Amino acid sequence: MIDEQDETFSNEQRMRAEAETKRLASLIASHIHTDGTGESSIHGLYLNRYSRIEPSDYSYTMYWPTVGMVAQGKKTVKVGEEETEYGGSKVIVVPVAIPVRMHTIQASPTEPFLGVGVYLNPQKIAALIPRVFPNGLPKAKSYRAKYVLESQPELIAAISRLVACLDDRQDDGLLASLAMDEIFVRLLRSPIGVHVAETALAESNVRRIAEAIAWLQQHFAEPLKMADLAQRAHLSESSFRAQFKSVTSISPLQYQKELRLQEARRLMLAGEYDATTACRLVGYISDAQFSRDYRRLFGSPPSRDIAKWKQVELSSGMQANANKANL
Repeated sequence: MIDEQDETFSNEQRMRAEAETKRLASLIASHIHTDGTGESSIHGLYLNRYSRIEPSDYSYTMYWPTVGMVAQGKKTVKVGEEETEYGGSKVIVVPVAIPVRMHTIQASPTEPFLGVGVYLNPQKIAALIPRVFPNGLPKAKSYRAKYVLESQPELIAAISRLVACLDDRQDDGLLASLAMDEIFVRLLRSPIGVHVAETALAESNVRRIAEAIAWLQQHFAEPLKMADLAQRAHLSESSFRAQFKSVTSISPLQYQKELRLQEARRLMLAGEYDATTACRLVGYISDAQFSRDYRRLFGSPPSRDIAKWKQVELSSGMQANANKANL
């Protein structure tokens, strides 16, 4: 969903944004040559590339506090029941870590999906807030788990400058740091600037929920005691439940459940454990409940889902080998 406060751009701005997006796509393509997502040599910057539409409806993963942009291709991102499509000159901003379902919907070997992400840096953002908001930070009226908006050409250019630093062997990190600061400044000045700022302020509700999430990620296999989690966020239990769902789009219990199920799936796909063992390791007591929850999230019971994905991996590997042989 595009933020309701999204700006209206002129035709000239849209043309500049399209030109900057093409330049960014070229820069990304020069630094990532195989499918997947990878950290770059610049701390906090990652690139991704996919040359085909994914065979299943969704891939399941964690989205960390990030500003991301698709320079070529399209993708859908689903959090809870809210699904968003983005690509072209749009950016997505995720204030807190959330479990998501993603699906690449436009990609090909000749025109692969190309994306870039910059992790939100609370320390950098906190240092910039007084300069961007010298009269104080306006109060946020509402929250979302993700914000998607048309990007100003200046923001796309700043992202391009950051990626271009990967080509500068003489850069000791200074130019990359300056480019990253510019990205955060432009985000703070955007229609969602208040929400970006709140990721860095210790007393903001977003930051409090982020701290509760950090604890959940470390202890998801333990029984969830809502009162204890609310206390960690310095909120009443009722306020914590409401704020958590506002910021993440899902309840604390559902968040914990998705963490458990994603980890169980990862363990089984890696071939390390069977369903019963994975079920216990992530905190489930009942095999039947685990199977029901797993099927509700992933669409198939554990054994069938894992068998399907292993077949997909095998087919993908065979296709990749065939492609190499035809080169």
